[in-house]
Amino acid sequence: MTAYIGASISRVDGRAKVTGAAKYAGEFNIDNVAHGYVVVSTIPKGRIKRIDTRDALRVDGVIDVLTHENRPPMAGTTQAYKDDVAPEEGSPFRPLYDDKIMFSGQPVALVLAQEWETACFAASLVRVEYEKEAHVTDLQAWRNQAIVVEKPEKPRGNAEKALAAAALRHEAEYFIPTEHHNPMELFASTVIWDGGGKLTVYDKTQGVMNVQRYLCSVFNMKSDDVRVMSPFVGGAFGAVLRPQYQMVLAVLGALALERSVRLVLTRAQMYALGYRPATIERLGLGAKAGGTLDAIMHEAISVTSQFEDFSRNDTGWADLLYKCPNTKFVHKIARLDLPTSSDMRAPGATTGVYALESAMDELAVALKLDPMELRLRCYSDRDQNADLPYTSKQLRECYRQGAEAFGWDKRNSQPRSMRDGSELVGWGMATGVWEALQMPTAARIVLTANGHAEVSCAASDIGTGTYTIMAQVAADVLGLPLENIGVKLGDSTLPQAPVEGGSWTAASAAHAVVSTAEEIRKELLALAKAMKNSPLADAKLGDVVLADGKIVSKRDASRAVSMADVMHHGAVDRIEKEKTNSFNDNSSHARNTHSAIFAEVKVDEQLGIIRVTRIVNAVAAGRILNAKTARSQIMGGVVWGIGMALHEETVFDHRFGRIMNANIAEYHVPVNADVQDIKVIFVDEPDEIINPLGIKGVGEIGIVGVAAAIANAIYHATGKRVRDLPITLDKLQR
Repeated sequence: MTAYIGASISRVDGRAKVTGAAKYAGEFNIDNVAHGYVVVSTIPKGRIKRIDTRDALRVDGVIDVLTHENRPPMAGTTQAYKDDVAPEEGSPFRPLYDDKIMFSGQPVALVLAQEWETACFAASLVRVEYEKEAHVTDLQAWRNQAIVVEKPEKPRGNAEKALAAAALRHEAEYFIPTEHHNPMELFASTVIWDGGGKLTVYDKTQGVMNVQRYLCSVFNMKSDDVRVMSPFVGGAFGAVLRPQYQMVLAVLGALALERSVRLVLTRAQMYALGYRPATIERLGLGAKAGGTLDAIMHEAISVTSQFEDFSRNDTGWADLLYKCPNTKFVHKIARLDLPTSSDMRAPGATTGVYALESAMDELAVALKLDPMELRLRCYSDRDQNADLPYTSKQLRECYRQGAEAFGWDKRNSQPRSMRDGSELVGWGMATGVWEALQMPTAARIVLTANGHAEVSCAASDIGTGTYTIMAQVAADVLGLPLENIGVKLGDSTLPQAPVEGGSWTAASAAHAVVSTAEEIRKELLALAKAMKNSPLADAKLGDVVLADGKIVSKRDASRAVSMADVMHHGAVDRIEKEKTNSFNDNSSHARNTHSAIFAEVKVDEQLGIIRVTRIVNAVAAGRILNAKTARSQIMGGVVWGIGMALHEETVFDHRFGRIMNANIAEYHVPVNADVQDIKVIFVDEPDEIINPLGIKGVGEIGIVGVAAAIANAIYHATGKRVRDLPITLDKLQR
């Protein structure tokens, strides 16, 4: 019997994607669908004095123009707009709700027409008069007005005193600019008017249950009247954790017209949605001359909107990595006239660890220590904030295997000492850390007498390979060939699942499949025991497994009955089971993934052009379900880290509160020429504590620490320390 768990299996949905059979939210062919186009505000703060839609309504093919003045009814309470992952504090944005303007690019009208091109043209004819108010969109200008966010990291000792008395001190400020999600798939929703007020909504989302509950709340609809589907998602990683405004507008259009509506945002309009918040990170490290830490102080100031307090943990990661008796962590948020910031791949860790690992590198230079040696001297085997051991932590082995694969022992520690022709060569390294989370998730399995099984769950696959790993796990635990397993995902009528995020989906969904398969095995055994002269008549549940299409005794493989025969004799055509799997709230251990990243850069000495020529990322993330898709996830994280280090930056004109590069021509992301050799190493990390299969997620750990490793390599190459991202040639020349 083939063992599928852990194998390098190609994506089971790969053919559908490359042939176009996979349909995304804006691609479903619907008869008599109206097309929407959004008119957005040109000011960042104020009120709408007047909207003139007369010229737009005169255009042939225009059906209607919706504004806050004529839209269908919406809920009036703040609580009605709170989705599953909304910030606890504040009132979520309500599209087309009233005349208030809270950010540039806010939707102010929806044009509905027979054709998209008609709606687009008519939108240009909508005239809006505003009453402007003073605005602020610059974090640096507003940093002193930032407010403290309550976070669980407790101070230890007296960090200020210890830092002042330390033999060696490093204090610096690091800056990460706003970064915007730019998934390949545009934000889109197709709302099908099913008649009688019932809706089917195809939405780009990471959580169909979240969107379904949100719609029922906002529009006072019964759960049976709204079905949300998202079978395929063309990139997400936090972009669509929350219900986005295009979905609300599309539903408003469908309710107003009593007709199906499709709304696809333009690339520029997507910049008024979620983003990684610009963040100022202030680090203070104090060390003994021997290279152990006496003090860590980390303060973060990040961006949120005026109407919601969004923040993630930037400052507590040192407690998970480095021994230190005196620590103090503070997180602040600055409320600006912008949309609410959002989760973006490894939120908080990507930004906070960039600063921490850059500061550790600078401390290593001051101590004249190898950067990896400093980390090993400060290595912690416990989560110091919670004072807990880890379920597993193979970070030392990540350092060892990563360094060996990279050739770190050949590094000349002196900056500007390594060359390749006209280019300066730099080697840098950093540590990565992320959470190993898991959430209650349900799965349904239908086993038919012909030896096929269908697994279903409301969870989304945002491109990470959820279809594939669920098929692999089901094939293993049901004892069936992989090709006999079908998987259905992304439908609110399926067994419930949380939003896809936090790298928890693999562990959560896999265990839901295993728990449900246990129920299938239990029923098959009961049927087998009832057969005449059954070889399993006296078998107990723990004595048998499902393998090769049979129920087999663990003690004697010759004692077996085919599942088909069992179901035939029991006159059963199908066995259907559903189970919700939950995890023990085990507070006795910390649960994390870890990595060690080694980067090589080459910098043109005359021009300052930077090339990332090699990266080795050694990852300890428990049991790997699929080596091929997991490697792909880590590689994707590394590429995103290259973008963070060298390319990505949302540029504002703060005079107008407006984004100036709201397109992927001027918002730079890495392309093929920017990405060279990436080696991924999965360090063996058995974990019998975290969950029965020993699974930790890999979706987010791949990016954490990458930007710091590259920044540290650039310093090693040039002797120039650039602390504000992205690191561009002009910053190297200044």
